[in-house]
Amino acid sequence: MKKLKVLPIMCLTLFLASTVRAQIAPGVNNAELKGDYAFSFDGMTTGGGGAFTVFAAVGRFTADGAGNLTNGEIDVNGASPTDRLAAQSFTGTYSIGADHRGIMSLNIPGGGTLAFAMLANGNAKFVEVDAGGGHGSVGSGSIEKADTTAFSTAKITGEYAFGIAGLDGFNTRTAVAGRLTASGMGTFTNGVADANQAGRYTSGVAIVAGSYSVSETTTGRGVMTLPGVLGVPPQNLNFVSYVVNAGKMFAMEIDAVTAMTPLLNGAMFQQQFPVGGFATSAMNGNTVVYLTGRTTCAGATIPGSDVIAGLLSTDGVGIATLTYDQNCEGTSTSASLTGTYDVTGNGRAAFRIGGAYIVAYLVSSNQGFFILPDGPAWSGYGEAQAAGSFSNSTVVGRYAGVTTAAATLGVTTFSGEFTADGASPTGNIAGTEDIGAPSGPTLGASVNATYSISSLPTNGRGTIAGNIGGNGVIYVISASKFVVASMSDANPAILIFEQ
Repeated sequence: MKKLKVLPIMCLTLFLASTVRAQIAPGVNNAELKGDYAFSFDGMTTGGGGAFTVFAAVGRFTADGAGNLTNGEIDVNGASPTDRLAAQSFTGTYSIGADHRGIMSLNIPGGGTLAFAMLANGNAKFVEVDAGGGHGSVGSGSIEKADTTAFSTAKITGEYAFGIAGLDGFNTRTAVAGRLTASGMGTFTNGVADANQAGRYTSGVAIVAGSYSVSETTTGRGVMTLPGVLGVPPQNLNFVSYVVNAGKMFAMEIDAVTAMTPLLNGAMFQQQFPVGGFATSAMNGNTVVYLTGRTTCAGATIPGSDVIAGLLSTDGVGIATLTYDQNCEGTSTSASLTGTYDVTGNGRAAFRIGGAYIVAYLVSSNQGFFILPDGPAWSGYGEAQAAGSFSNSTVVGRYAGVTTAAATLGVTTFSGEFTADGASPTGNIAGTEDIGAPSGPTLGASVNATYSISSLPTNGRGTIAGNIGGNGVIYVISASKFVVASMSDANPAILIFEQ
């Protein structure tokens, strides 16, 4: 997806694209991808030597179910001016094999070759696989069905929560989570956010006079401005957005990346208020939380990945327990902490657990965007865990898996298709991965692991061992979705598996 200036690199991209296509089976399942889609991509570019800079993209396309992409539009931003594209139209092709893995080629400057894994609902998870020789861009993203009837400013109305994160020109991490009211006429009101710039935390910042517009009613592309959230003095944050549906938009910052201005990328979800509105009682049950941060961990000399996965249990009256596993550049810890929480009427939840302060902006009961004030600038999402007790037999069938937004270049970035057998006492999961890396892609890699999941003492927590993320922990959200955090990898990431 990178705009390249050097002809040899373009030739290498074309060569790699043809190699990738040769390793994907004929498009026997092309009909699985059909209709209008929006997509979001988080990644980084490298020019060799292990150095990298932040890179992101958002856009949309129409798939005809027969291997052709039309009506494509993409916006790209990065640390270099040559990384930037605005409203670039494109066409493309794709092919989906018998195992539901596919390859997609976007006809954009510099080329964009993506390997993707289909979900049962027609969405897909993908990685970029056209880097090579230490040059190019790597990363992962999501492709989601778009509702074209929502492509107007008037359809974006009501209460929304959002989460955005990324890196600045020095590769330090920034995260923002918040909520606001969309008028349906292009203005944001009642906005409030929490922001963390590498440990410089601001809490409950008012978003005054924000604006938005879905200006392209045929593509769902629009712009948004969030004033006063970051910086001293506070600066406006300007975004391009693509509508997924009236309840969801992808948003990417389009400001030039500097030492003080990060490239933030994320999403905005319409809030679903419970009966009686948001209150402490709206957090009543279990929430699987998965967070990514970036810091220099104990014993390390350079910043690296710091990830957390856990189960947050709330009782509806203000008492919370968090059981979590953390991997900071290969050093893993586990803990269970108890504390208190409260939820305000706009959906902002504040937790004080074991001396830590955690904020969530709720999308619905037990679900929302999470942010912490600590130096790693942890941020991520929490999803309501389904009712019931979980065991190996819960995780069974076909899943698409993907590495979520990586915090370092060393993270293994993959998408793939996997099958779990649900066996007890030890389950088996096997599949095929497509990996994007600066040195070049690895396509069709066979992987397998064993897993064990229990309802006690932490419901849905388990272990996994093998070459799917290394030795790690599993937290089950439901029978159709679980997350994995590696505990052995020096470059950890959160992995998401969804049926």
